[in-house]
Amino acid sequence: MFNKIVNTSLDWFEKRLPVMSFMKHQGEYQTPRNLSYAWNFGSLAMIALMIQIVTGIFLAMNYVPHVDHAFDSVERIMRDVPYGWLLRYAHAVGASMFFAVTYCHIIRGLYYGSYKAPREVLWWFGIIVFLIMMATAFMGYVLPWGQMSFWGATVITGLFSAFDYVIDGLGTGIQSFLLGGFSVDDPTLNRFYALHFLLPFILLGLVAVHVIALHVHGSNNPTGVDVKDKKDTIPFHPYYTIKDFFGFGVYFIIFFGFVFFAPNYLGHPDNYLMADPMVTPPHIVPEWYFLPFYAILRAVPDIGIPFTDIVLMKSKLAGVIAMFGSILILFFLPWLDKHPVRSGKYRPIFKILFWLFVANGILLGYIGGSPADGTTFGLPNIIIGRITTLYYFAYFVAILPILSKKERAIQVPESIYAETKKKYGNNIVAIALMIFVSFASVSASASSSDVKHPKQLKWAFDGAFGKFDKSSIQRGFQVYKEVCSACHAVGQLHFRNLQEVGFSEAEVKALAAGYNVQDGPDEDGEMFERPARASDRIPGPYKNKNHAVAANGAYPPDLSLIVKARHDGANYIYSLLTGYQPVEKAPKHVIVPEGKSYNPYFPGGAITMPPPLADGQVTFQDNTEATSKQMAKDVVNFLQWAAEPEMEHRKSMGVKVLIFLTVFTALFWVAKRRIWSKIGQ
Repeated sequence: MFNKIVNTSLDWFEKRLPVMSFMKHQGEYQTPRNLSYAWNFGSLAMIALMIQIVTGIFLAMNYVPHVDHAFDSVERIMRDVPYGWLLRYAHAVGASMFFAVTYCHIIRGLYYGSYKAPREVLWWFGIIVFLIMMATAFMGYVLPWGQMSFWGATVITGLFSAFDYVIDGLGTGIQSFLLGGFSVDDPTLNRFYALHFLLPFILLGLVAVHVIALHVHGSNNPTGVDVKDKKDTIPFHPYYTIKDFFGFGVYFIIFFGFVFFAPNYLGHPDNYLMADPMVTPPHIVPEWYFLPFYAILRAVPDIGIPFTDIVLMKSKLAGVIAMFGSILILFFLPWLDKHPVRSGKYRPIFKILFWLFVANGILLGYIGGSPADGTTFGLPNIIIGRITTLYYFAYFVAILPILSKKERAIQVPESIYAETKKKYGNNIVAIALMIFVSFASVSASASSSDVKHPKQLKWAFDGAFGKFDKSSIQRGFQVYKEVCSACHAVGQLHFRNLQEVGFSEAEVKALAAGYNVQDGPDEDGEMFERPARASDRIPGPYKNKNHAVAANGAYPPDLSLIVKARHDGANYIYSLLTGYQPVEKAPKHVIVPEGKSYNPYFPGGAITMPPPLADGQVTFQDNTEATSKQMAKDVVNFLQWAAEPEMEHRKSMGVKVLIFLTVFTALFWVAKRRIWSKIGQ
């Protein structure tokens, strides 16, 4: 009786929402039997999207979209929300990994001709998904309200003003509409926050349409040959299900490797400085996944009539058109490449020129992350940018059409089944490509010949098993309190946080009581001062930024995140503190104005801050000798902890997660080998 009721209920529900039928379809869905691991990138992109949506929802619950609070709200998530650091790092790293697998997915489609008939609409939806991804990522990059966020938004939205050259006022109108005003400000942050939350759900719908379009004509395959009979196909489940799970394991090992052990490697240090409209970074760059298109934007010169002064199109407008055109041209690819053979495996000339195209794209990314006025391989970056941009467009508008008519392909197999005896040569290439793109396309750090490379020290917190030296951190806090706190704040730290590094509760309360903080309003509506409590933030030396500038001539940065806000943070700060030299030793090309000091580790060499440390300046309570190098090392340990208080927990968890994932992946590899052995592969 019970079974009858259950079956009747399921039948009733199935007629109205055929969930079971869909699952049965997935289990019986026939796919080409020769799909390599390069086909895993589609499912990996879906996993990456889901990670972004889930982590984004929880981050949105704690984020404050206001220019005065956005930066601090992100740090509050990192420090005060349980596992907030994991959510934030997973979301930030997840964006890079999402683009990495998507680029690999696109590269696979380009190589194997997945854009050719009858899959043109499938390809179009894929490009639309990519465009929405880019818009979503750009808006999300603005939300932390760091220096690179603010200036990146300023530069990118400023590009639309180029359309004023087409219709007077058009570009400025579009820019003002995007910004909600005349500059990047509170309205910009609010509308970007709303759109960044909305677009992933639109993206999810577009991905669903993309998958539906895939099921109309089925997947392409490495041979590019159409399915002819049942021998050419196998059920999606369990064969590709188990293959996908193995791919998930490899992906998560890479993903969590970044999250737990190098969470900031794929980002830019300047984003750990709060946005300052009055201070322009020396080298503004977008995230690494936008760098090839940024290089194209910068590469295009004024377009005019040769040997005359007549300019037909300003470089700004031409660059914007080229940047957008570099993506929009992909929509026309099915008609630009009309070669009857789909797969690049059987097109020897195409294969060479295609991998040159991929290498060209990576070089574009490197140039986009390098200073425009710098050099690479002995050539000016702007020249390399123009050459690589020219090859990018020539590949589509010249090379592919010519090859379509002239290239002779080698013998294509008669059927998919006839080719399945060839093993997985492309599988290792596919996995290696993903790892390579993840690392190779990272923004090149802006460097200067005037900056000496930091000394490389061995720190206790280095490595996968690194830990904090709490005794050193306590001494470092003493150095900060007695030396650095006269100018610099550590505004993200609360007094109570000091208990994490060995200070007792009584010591923290006594330390806090020595400071006064503003509170209120009281019953009369007046603000008042009171002794600080353990729950208060450690007060800085100045009331506000203007007060600090007036007292010093320049703004002494908050030190809470300074280690993460500098390339090679710990080594750089140690080198800076111990690297002061007499002005007389400065090279002739380095000008040190009166009142400044010479430090070869500081960009430009001339630094406003005088040498902060001297032997014997502090008396340590544990009787450690207070040399300038010892004090520098201790204060760096303190600042490293201040920037990443979660580090020990993060690395400890990371070791356990990676061990689990390695075992998980190995088991799925064994299972995959056993299941695929049933069909002789």
